[in-house]
Amino acid sequence: MKFIAEIDVMPLKALLDPQGKAVTHGLKNMGLSTLENVRIGKHISLEVESDSKEKAGAQVEEACKKLLSNPIMESYQFTLSEVAG
Repeated sequence: MKFIAEIDVMPLKALLDPQGKAVTHGLKNMGLSTLENVRIGKHISLEVESDSKEKAGAQVEEACKKLLSNPIMESYQFTLSEVAG
């Protein structure tokens, strides 16, 4: 079976997000002062070939912990869906 993982990696809320601060400042300069507290992260999409959804989820979890995110500075969450066909 093939699955698609959609992964969102974000800076931890307790940490300063310099990119988010810069974008927030830019929005205010554009007159969009009602938009605030911007946080910038990354979105990763990947395919997993696995016997089961549980095994696919475990593989994605391992990839997130070991490579796709920095657990000291970032959190992640993902969804997993089976590819039809």
